[in-house]
Amino acid sequence: MPVRRTEPDFTHLLSAGRIGPVELANRVILPAMDMNLCDDGAIVAHDVEHFAARAAGGTAMIITGASAVAYPQGATSRKEPGLSEDRFIPGLKMLADGVHAAGSLLCVQMTHHSRIARIDTLDGRPMLVASTPQEPRDMSALRDNTREELTMMAAVAGGNQPTYKEATEEDIVWVIDQFAQAARRVMEAGGDAVEIHVAHGYLLGGFLSRADNRRTDEWGGSLQNRAKLACKVIEAVVDMVGERLAVLVRVAGKEFGEEGSLTTAEAVQAAQLFEQAGAHAIHVTGWARNSFRDFTEGPLPDKVGAYRDFARQVKAAVSIPVIAVGRVLPEVGEEMIAAGETDFVAMGRQLLADPDLVNKLRAGNRKSVRPCINCYVCVEQNFWDGTPVCAVNPALSNESASTFLSIPSPRHVVVVGGGPGGMESARVARERGHRVTLLDAGDRLGGSAWFSQLTTPANGPLLDWQRHELERLGVVVQLNHKATASSIAELKPSVVVLATGAHRGVPAVPGATLPHVHTGDTLRALMTGNGDAGQTGPLLKAFGFLGRTSRITRNPDLIREVTKRFLPMGKNVTVIGGSLVGIELAEFLAERGRNVTVLEAGKHIGLPMAMPRRWTAVRRAGEHGVTIVREAEVTEITSDQVRYRVGDQTASAPADLVVVASNVSAGAPLEAELTARGIEVHVVGDAGSVGYIQGAIHSAWATAGKI
Repeated sequence: MPVRRTEPDFTHLLSAGRIGPVELANRVILPAMDMNLCDDGAIVAHDVEHFAARAAGGTAMIITGASAVAYPQGATSRKEPGLSEDRFIPGLKMLADGVHAAGSLLCVQMTHHSRIARIDTLDGRPMLVASTPQEPRDMSALRDNTREELTMMAAVAGGNQPTYKEATEEDIVWVIDQFAQAARRVMEAGGDAVEIHVAHGYLLGGFLSRADNRRTDEWGGSLQNRAKLACKVIEAVVDMVGERLAVLVRVAGKEFGEEGSLTTAEAVQAAQLFEQAGAHAIHVTGWARNSFRDFTEGPLPDKVGAYRDFARQVKAAVSIPVIAVGRVLPEVGEEMIAAGETDFVAMGRQLLADPDLVNKLRAGNRKSVRPCINCYVCVEQNFWDGTPVCAVNPALSNESASTFLSIPSPRHVVVVGGGPGGMESARVARERGHRVTLLDAGDRLGGSAWFSQLTTPANGPLLDWQRHELERLGVVVQLNHKATASSIAELKPSVVVLATGAHRGVPAVPGATLPHVHTGDTLRALMTGNGDAGQTGPLLKAFGFLGRTSRITRNPDLIREVTKRFLPMGKNVTVIGGSLVGIELAEFLAERGRNVTVLEAGKHIGLPMAMPRRWTAVRRAGEHGVTIVREAEVTEITSDQVRYRVGDQTASAPADLVVVASNVSAGAPLEAELTARGIEVHVVGDAGSVGYIQGAIHSAWATAGKI
């Protein structure tokens, strides 16, 4: 009788592979992501710790963040690696040694940032470009940036306005030599590979794209001419390093958002030219030319396998290995390699979330891989030169803290609340050796995040991972347990962690208690049958009953599909509050044919979403017909409308259903009662301070790590 497999098969993903002169242990590569840890271009110990952790986790090749070949010229940060002087070699060697000791290979990404070289602007230098930019930049997305965010973004360039210099023949000769000398330094430092960046609006990518290159000399016009500078750089680098380093070339499989942008057909042709010039591999990315409007199309897409077809087309046209990137999950990578669509896959944000991904796959522990929730918290920091953080991995950039010290005298830890904060508290406490009991009033784990996965599907895998880890670790979970001080005390806890979430109220206006007014809590109770759903209309009540009896409400994917065809509510919905929850709920309802109005009391929509996700959420809501009103003060709710005021003007929005996505407050009512009983109490997550998933995970991790 055949053995039933309980884990996916990653045979192709975990098989060895070769790029030029180097052998890779598997097909998983860490792509370049800027960590902003360097000191005036010099790599420091924190850099080594970060990359070595991913190497130790089984990643076959580590690619550094973008490194400036002519630093500080052409650099976008003083915290990025510099490659322009021999003084940078010791730091590069320290990194190479650290990555090698952890069992992986080191590739250094080489670039000149061109029109994105903020340090040139800061230092008063013109930015080197193929042609002076002419197209106006659409800055409308910044309307929903706070003053603090705008100030931090401007500070990176010192508030200076950019100027430009079109590259001369002398500049071009200089650029080619800078890349060759940078590769020499990587070679002398003991690196294994270099990656030449010909994408994302940087200098070589700017020469390649018709949208950036309007030259009429031998470096412009035809694709062969536009690709010529990149080819000359490749040739110079190959001549410099011979077969001692693998030479990768990164190219956009497509540029989004502007007439004249690089097409996939052009990218395929360019890849063939790069192979002829001596490249050992082609790394296929994507790029949206307006990063404020379209960042989630490229370079960090929100769609799984976003650039799969680009990689497939390049793979069919070249004989050297192809690397695919673009939110590649392990299953997608396995499928692509097995189908011959690519040779290697690069997983960026997923390896920030879990540096041990490859080792877990190799051990057959796919369910133990902590997932990236695609929230863009990490990349947001790069807009103001900050070091990335991860919403679900608090140890990012603090790798030594990821190993929990076992405790000599285990205690009984009782966690109240089964949302992300409660589950993280229980997981960490159990990892440290404590006996852990988790109590939740509902019939399932996840708390408000379970409901949020309806509008934000990427939250679902995180909850699945947390549930799996609690089961793996042997945490005792008691559902349908509405905890009281007495019931908790009966468990004889040594310490209690309260992760009971935030309170969601209604505005203090006439009509706020009408049956068609709901909060996130009452909607969740209605859908799941747990908690107080309040008053509601007969159709919604019937839908909730049918869903519970048919168990539809246990399956978020099914709920999303069913509600596209049947959603028992009126056509007009008003959402009060345009923050993270409100704007995503508005899009969800608008996709299902509802006329949605969002009334936000503040000046900005989508807070506290990370900026790229916020910009996309607001744009997509508008594309779905959502009406957004900023600085709206709600004055009254009636049976069929919500009345509000903006300045001196009054207006109303039609409303068969009103959803209150504001009025969220922290609170842990059990804290005082338990403390009075002499029990040690800690409060985490939204119960202590409203911070959504990131706040819940980080506060729980910090608290449980000290118990």
